[in-house]
Amino acid sequence: MNKNKITKALLVSLGLTFSATSFNAIAADVPAGTKLAAKQELVKGNGSEVASIDPHKTQGVPESNVILDLLEGLVTQDAEGNTIPGVAESWETTDNKTFTFHLRKNAKWSNGDPVTAHDFVYSFQRAVDPATASPYSWYLDMTTMLNASDIIAGKKDKSTLGVKAIDDYTFEVKLATPVPYFVMMMGHTTMMPVHQATVEKYGEQWTKPENFVGNGAFVMSKWVVNERIEMTPNKYYWDNDKTVLTKVTYLPLENYVAEMNRFLAGEIDMTYDVPNEHFKRLKKEHAESLAIKGDLCTYYYSLNTHKPPFDDLRVRKAVSYAVDRDVIAKFLLGKGEKPAYGLTPEIVAHFDPVLPPYAKLTQKERNAEAKKLLEEAGYNAANPLKFSLLYNTSENHKKLAVAIGSMWKKTLGVEVTLENQEWKTYLETKNQGNFQAARASWCGDYNEASTFTSLMEGNNTTGGVHYKSAEYDKLTEQAILSTSEEERQKLYYAQEALLAKDMPIIPIYQYVKARLLNPHVGGYAHHNAEDKNYSKNMYIIAD
Repeated sequence: MNKNKITKALLVSLGLTFSATSFNAIAADVPAGTKLAAKQELVKGNGSEVASIDPHKTQGVPESNVILDLLEGLVTQDAEGNTIPGVAESWETTDNKTFTFHLRKNAKWSNGDPVTAHDFVYSFQRAVDPATASPYSWYLDMTTMLNASDIIAGKKDKSTLGVKAIDDYTFEVKLATPVPYFVMMMGHTTMMPVHQATVEKYGEQWTKPENFVGNGAFVMSKWVVNERIEMTPNKYYWDNDKTVLTKVTYLPLENYVAEMNRFLAGEIDMTYDVPNEHFKRLKKEHAESLAIKGDLCTYYYSLNTHKPPFDDLRVRKAVSYAVDRDVIAKFLLGKGEKPAYGLTPEIVAHFDPVLPPYAKLTQKERNAEAKKLLEEAGYNAANPLKFSLLYNTSENHKKLAVAIGSMWKKTLGVEVTLENQEWKTYLETKNQGNFQAARASWCGDYNEASTFTSLMEGNNTTGGVHYKSAEYDKLTEQAILSTSEEERQKLYYAQEALLAKDMPIIPIYQYVKARLLNPHVGGYAHHNAEDKNYSKNMYIIAD
């Protein structure tokens, strides 16, 4: 990332005003001399069938991928991951507590209605309304938006949320405490607006293609559950003149081998992932189609600290220590992933934590300590530790679970039962806390450490995390109140140290994003840490 880009990102994170014209074009920026294909249609693999495309009722990456094309928030991102204008063409703040956003007067919904500040008032209130039951309502609480916490708890009416339409095109947000990275947080899918009249008319059915009204670059033309979602350009989108693609298709392919084969057969332009066991062959035979970049995500196992056997700290530490992260990262994965000993990945801006003590041990030393801890907890050959490990349908997740289960068996004599569930059921099982151990991952909602550390805050059960620590929550409060970036970083490091001490999760590896990408696809965001690939920025190059 060049110095000029970093400066822009810093201006945004501080909430300073700038004009949209200061930036490169937001939609597809086709280099001069590029010959475009006659057929501008893109097919993307998307991992799983989406649970919903209602931005206030989703929490997964597959859902976010689709929503980013259909809806647009106050801000969006460029190819480098910098926060840039979306519906808001500019904004200002003097104290990082009151933010005023000035909306584009040519932003429209896909039915031709203007997008106004009232839409954002309605949408933000809907996101915190307990009646909506948004799995991401906590996110607005983390922004410290005025009264968000009490509204979510049912203590105040949603109308008291700190949002206001000054006029049709001026939107004001008030926070309880200063948050210098607040504008950056507004790029998340939960902060996307919805069309009030459509939601109120159709209720839960508003997301059906025949009912859907959005304000993004594309509109949904077809949705066949477990088969495909198809989109076409939104003719009313404010920057539609720069949209090149005429059709975008998302395929919910959980089997990455099948997805790979369809890519190699020319049926898919961009895969969701790459099957681990085929990576070396693909690198040798199809290197031109491999796209690999750092990713703002961590893969881990969540331990339910409120149920046996993981209500015992010794057991949690034992199973964590016995996982050989180097073997997993280098040999089972081998795409450039890094062993993880904390929740927050090193790729996060300004984040450089000290490794916890157990990470500095050799694997042999960790295994010895794990055996000792498990014996102290009362488990041995005569009384082996037994538990179930939940994971969502995916060959990659299954292979990893089998490998880690084998490590536990060999080192500690642990008997693990693997439990596989499809995506929607898996999410619900975790959210309800009906598990002992579960595969999980977290991808940052914005490029700052709090997007990871907030996940483990006591009131946050997104992703089935049920860790509750008064000491940890106190650090969260101090970080929110801090006006010093240096002080905030120290508090984040203290939170990571506490996670290593209490071990409510088993960090396993820091992601890279590897996928197959047809070389004829232009506009792919190779340097976006959050892996946000807006279809409006993409195009098909002539062969």
